[in-house]
Amino acid sequence: MITLTALINASCSKSSEFSADRFSVEYEKYVMANGLQVILHQDHSDPMMACAIMYHVGSGREKPGRTGFAHLFEHLLFMGSENVPTGEFDRILEAAGGSNNGGTTRDVTMYFEQFPKNALEKVLWLESDRMGFFINSVTPKALAIQQNVVQNEKRQGYDNQPYGFTEYLISKSLYPAGHPYSWTTIGDMEDIRNATIGDVKEFYGDFYGPNNATLVLSGDFETEEAKKLIEKYFGEIKPHGQPERRTPMIPAPEKTIRVYHEDNFANVPEITMVWPVPQAYHKDAWALDFLAKILASGKKSPLYRVLVKEKQLTSSVNAYNSPEELAGEFMISVRANEGISLAEIENAVFEAFDRFEKEGISRRDIERVKAVSEKGFYDGLSSILGKSIRLAYYNIFPGDPGFIEKDIENIMAVKQKDVKRVYDQYIKGRNYVVTSFVPREKTGLAAANSVSAEIMEENIAEAVQVEITDGGDEMTEKTESAIDRSSEPPSGKEPEVNIPAVWKATLQNGIRVYGINNTELPLVNIKVTIDGGVLQDNTALPGVAGMVAAVFPQGTKTRTPEELEEETELLGSAINISAGREELVINLSTLSRNFDRTMALLKEIILEPRWDESEFTIAQNRIRNRIIQSEAQPARIANIAFNKLVYGPDHIFGYNPDGTRESIDRITLDDLRSWYEKNISPSVTRIHVSGNITEEQVIKALRPLESGWPVKEVTFNAYPAPDVPDKSRIYFLDIPGSRQSVIYIGYPAISRDNPDFIKAEFVNYRLGGAFSSILMQKLREEKGFTYGASSSFQEMKTIAPFIASSSVRSDATFESLSIFRDEMKKYREGIGENEILFIRNSMIRSNALRFETNQALVNMLSTISKYGLSDDYVRQEEEIIRNMTRVEHRAITNKYIIPDRMYYLVAGDAASQMKPLEKAGLGKPAILEIK
Repeated sequence: MITLTALINASCSKSSEFSADRFSVEYEKYVMANGLQVILHQDHSDPMMACAIMYHVGSGREKPGRTGFAHLFEHLLFMGSENVPTGEFDRILEAAGGSNNGGTTRDVTMYFEQFPKNALEKVLWLESDRMGFFINSVTPKALAIQQNVVQNEKRQGYDNQPYGFTEYLISKSLYPAGHPYSWTTIGDMEDIRNATIGDVKEFYGDFYGPNNATLVLSGDFETEEAKKLIEKYFGEIKPHGQPERRTPMIPAPEKTIRVYHEDNFANVPEITMVWPVPQAYHKDAWALDFLAKILASGKKSPLYRVLVKEKQLTSSVNAYNSPEELAGEFMISVRANEGISLAEIENAVFEAFDRFEKEGISRRDIERVKAVSEKGFYDGLSSILGKSIRLAYYNIFPGDPGFIEKDIENIMAVKQKDVKRVYDQYIKGRNYVVTSFVPREKTGLAAANSVSAEIMEENIAEAVQVEITDGGDEMTEKTESAIDRSSEPPSGKEPEVNIPAVWKATLQNGIRVYGINNTELPLVNIKVTIDGGVLQDNTALPGVAGMVAAVFPQGTKTRTPEELEEETELLGSAINISAGREELVINLSTLSRNFDRTMALLKEIILEPRWDESEFTIAQNRIRNRIIQSEAQPARIANIAFNKLVYGPDHIFGYNPDGTRESIDRITLDDLRSWYEKNISPSVTRIHVSGNITEEQVIKALRPLESGWPVKEVTFNAYPAPDVPDKSRIYFLDIPGSRQSVIYIGYPAISRDNPDFIKAEFVNYRLGGAFSSILMQKLREEKGFTYGASSSFQEMKTIAPFIASSSVRSDATFESLSIFRDEMKKYREGIGENEILFIRNSMIRSNALRFETNQALVNMLSTISKYGLSDDYVRQEEEIIRNMTRVEHRAITNKYIIPDRMYYLVAGDAASQMKPLEKAGLGKPAILEIK
């Protein structure tokens, strides 16, 4: 067993000296006879376990004409394996209280699970079966379904989104033809459709052997027992394929490349500038990370000062270094204010570069980035899953899981001269790629001298799916095994999940404080909730609460916005404010050693807001741009329109929480001050704290807020409960050319404090509350119409809606909507006892995930305080779940799943989809205006 102690140094805002925290990670690594690399990380403090398997293969190993295959293959492995039938992988994990997912990059494909420790053998059986006993389970039908699912994922995440082709355009322009990074991970539609069973077998043979994989097991287990189980299930899998480790292939464009694309879904233009830089873990990678943050992160950064504050060309600017195995990309991305040309933006970027060169880099800049990076490093290790994935990455790329120590040392070793050197070497005067995405018929907004990218977009009238034929799903043979793999291994003894001890206090001015001591990492999370939020807005002027949240933390009476931000980041802290529907939320996170000073800053923000005029203008531009852009996002406009149907025009929840174009332009600083004076009071404030901090330390740090914040009475707006429609109605939002239809179905259903709420969640779990749910399996895994489908009861104090939703292939709109309605009707007829047991086990056994991270713990505390629940409310909810019967399940289902009294909303291409929907039995769809 190897113990690594990472010395993590962070700068102090009061001096140039560094303090140090110690963080140790214990692990054992060994290599099995078949080449599988195994890393065992014990953590007896965590209530869950994690298993991560990472294959050293991503889209960069594909061949031209077969792009998207690594990602398609990832989908196939979720279908099942030779001994785990289709759909059972997820059901088995969910019944054990676990969850799973995966991901594909240019360089790796990963699969991971979180689960209670008594399910360890189950998980190893499942993962080993799809590593070594998978290939014969791939049938033409299974392949066709996943080809369609991936095509819909591409439509949903890329083709039907503003700026969705950015990655495609960068890959095509920056890298020469044939370079492993010259195509996207999602791949081309034609290539996805043309994949064959032969391609699947070839890919599996080349890359999915144990000799090309790393297995990481983390959590509460006994080492020798885990080794025996790993040997039992993985030991007999034969190695195959000999993928060679490749050397970096950094592109060197001979000239600056300028391309533009007229984007159907973009209402404002966006520019991305990309420079080729070295690969991940190159000696310069850390300095390039610092360069990105110094150029664009923060109000003092040159890009922010020039583009946002002085020239007001945009409301935000982003820069980041994205290094991968073969090459890296240094990007600057800017979404312009409405009507601003990208030529102006590009010129302003170089003006900011000139300022950067003249002003240089201060020691304080370096200290600020180091502090933020230290906290980010810890955040990445806050969950058992995060540790597992990090160890796997370190093992595959640097070749040593112990690189965790070197990684943080490299961060803390960056100096001013290093940042200046990488700027001079890789950015200054170098050729780059610039992409311009502009609204339709506004090519004049593109960067100067740009040429059309000539992107071939899918024509919805010609969009086709891979045919799914009846039959074709029979497995003809099984891979031989020395053990019986046909039966699911039994679970071990049910682990006892200990609910963390909660302490409470009430300050003299009425602030209620809730806390949990969690000593695993030197971090603290704080969540401050002030009752009200969007509820306190007026329907005549929506969006004020959101503007308050945006401007509130921008400076104090004694600190400029720049000074407050710098002080916060030098502490390695983060302070963010958002306006929820029923509360204003202040989220803070900090290193434990800087808790007192972070809370002192919080006190200044709450009691001494600056209401800065320039920050108000920036926030106004940012939110206006967000509203304008949302008008071109099908999922977003569908959500806004659905809430308008549910709540109506006389309820504030019927409006976009951001407001409207008109209301944002009418809101003034006086409106913000007035909102603050009426609604910000300790009497409606709750503070939740979790982390490596004691109750005594918290209360001491809050004393200035207690003595300096006087009580005032707050009057809450009252709205009548929305009416349930007397019959179902169907509505349509026209988005011409949309490649998918967004479906929203629901009605105003139930409040969180209703005694039936947990029972309603119980009945929804099987319908649409999990990956193995009926709606997901039917629409995705059986039909291939969508990337995802779900249903849920929203959680609020006021009556909140039941929502069933999905984004489906355009020509599957009518059938998908019919499936939603038919499956809800069928569900009302009741389910079997086995299904009741499955729901019960899944919901109860997964409770440990509620207690893993500081953020999860403060959210739990917030639920307790908001709804007046007991400290052991989780146990009380478990009792409700245990006592659910088939009879009560059906009664609750019939009470709250009522498909004949719901709103049915579709956002999509009216020209092709409106007419078929007239046959849905819901009447002629009523057209809604996009506002």
